[in-house]
Amino acid sequence: MDNSHFSAVCFGEVLWDILPDKKLPGGAPMNVAYHLNQLGIPAAMISRIGDDALGRELIAYFTSKKVAGDFIQTDPDHDTSRVLAKVEGNRVTYDIVKPVAWDFIACNERIEKAVAAARFFIFGSLGVRSEVSRNTLYKLLEIAHVKVLDINLRPPHYGKNTLEYLLQKASLLKLNDEELQLLSGWYGWQSDEKEAMKALQDKFRLNTIITTRGENGAIALHDGAFYEHPGFKVQVVDTIGSGDAFLAGFISGLFEERLLPEVLEFAGKMGAFMATHAGACPQYQVADVRELK
Repeated sequence: MDNSHFSAVCFGEVLWDILPDKKLPGGAPMNVAYHLNQLGIPAAMISRIGDDALGRELIAYFTSKKVAGDFIQTDPDHDTSRVLAKVEGNRVTYDIVKPVAWDFIACNERIEKAVAAARFFIFGSLGVRSEVSRNTLYKLLEIAHVKVLDINLRPPHYGKNTLEYLLQKASLLKLNDEELQLLSGWYGWQSDEKEAMKALQDKFRLNTIITTRGENGAIALHDGAFYEHPGFKVQVVDTIGSGDAFLAGFISGLFEERLLPEVLEFAGKMGAFMATHAGACPQYQVADVRELK
């Protein structure tokens, strides 16, 4: 297949979220790829699965959701990822089993060509918890264009040195308010939200920072200016994948070269709309998202 037709490439974990009553396909970068495709932006996923039944189910799922699996590798030695998810109200906690297949994503020429041709390269901190996948990502970051870091901190699967390296390479950073507080604590920034975001931007030379605030919307720092949106009040079914939908919505706005207030509003609609549905990747029409008030 021609690698040049993907406008976005996502890198990292693909997995099964094992809930008390069911299992759901997941992984933040895979969720972002799904929503980008739904929004009309051709996106591919770079990851690795095991040579097992769960892996074959994931491939079938990718196919059904029209997420390009051209760069999903099969590992003969490691299992497909399982994450034990515990839902308490609107909060989800995770036990992320290690090691698994996506800890061993290999670099190759096909992957490099796809990343070099894409406008956006989306990655997170969880997908590089192990050396093999980390080294692959580091190579890809040298050839990527707009580098989007969804920091996605999942204790204990991250370290300060790795995070700092990723922050130095990123063009756009998306994090939530709790993660902003954690980073602020590392550097002794006893400051408010805007001051912390400005300090982060200055330290790591980030073009854009987005901080999500859950039900209270989000704030973005872009080209030296702050933009805020209060969010949308919805009846929450679950919040699994809402942040990933938000990020896809934000990227789609940048892709369409819309003004930042409009970009932030639509991203907020995406996150809120997905919270009204079960699972991270429900079927939906973009027109329904845009109609959200």
